[in-house]
Amino acid sequence: MYATIELTLHDSTQVIRLNRPDRRNAISREMMAEIMQAARAAQDAGSVRAVVITGGDSYFSAGADLNEAIAVRSAVEGSEYFRLWHDLTATLEQLRLPVVAAIEGFCITGGLELALACDLRVAAEGSTYAITSARIGTVAGAGGTQRLPRLVGQSRALHLLMSAQTIDAAEALRIGLVDRLTRPGAALAAALEWCEMYAQRAPLSVAFAKRAVHRGMQMDLASALEFETMLVTTVYGTADKQEGIGAFLEKRPPKFTGR
Repeated sequence: MYATIELTLHDSTQVIRLNRPDRRNAISREMMAEIMQAARAAQDAGSVRAVVITGGDSYFSAGADLNEAIAVRSAVEGSEYFRLWHDLTATLEQLRLPVVAAIEGFCITGGLELALACDLRVAAEGSTYAITSARIGTVAGAGGTQRLPRLVGQSRALHLLMSAQTIDAAEALRIGLVDRLTRPGAALAAALEWCEMYAQRAPLSVAFAKRAVHRGMQMDLASALEFETMLVTTVYGTADKQEGIGAFLEKRPPKFTGR
């Protein structure tokens, strides 16, 4: 079905593997569209509870396809090009399912911006990270200037953006850029382990928690708490809430239906 990605279903987790080895998984317009289509299909499947995005054994992604980027020569063309990027990252952030990036090898610029739009990032030892836009006269335009400081802090983000330097997996973990470090070759297995745990939780609870965090981070605290209350009161009217509390009180495993 797809030209630039490969899909594999692991129990209830949909794995989306970037698959342009001849271009070191450079992210093209076609790849963006295919990732979005696959992610939405996973959400609509009903039986899928999480999504993992991964790349090759020695690289996650080299970034945007520069053959496409160099063809963008006007503000109008740039607006259209980056709208696609923003559609992609918004799709992942707004997906009701958890989205985990499993990273082996280098994860550069647009590849890192894609990983930043995932909910969590699992990194293998030996993986490396950079936003190299300053080396080629551009600025990270797929959310890198906004999501990166929200994860690692303003000054660290500015240094990474202005220096275009590469950091290793240990440093990425130390500053909060990634969330878990594994041995080489084990990033996907570790991501799947997390996803199997999420799959045992109430689907609406997971979806609403994700939405509360992503939306709340864009608000002042008072507004975010009000938003949280609105989501929580909605959850309290669900069948899963009754099942979850009832199962706990009855000392039995819950059977969640996502309703």
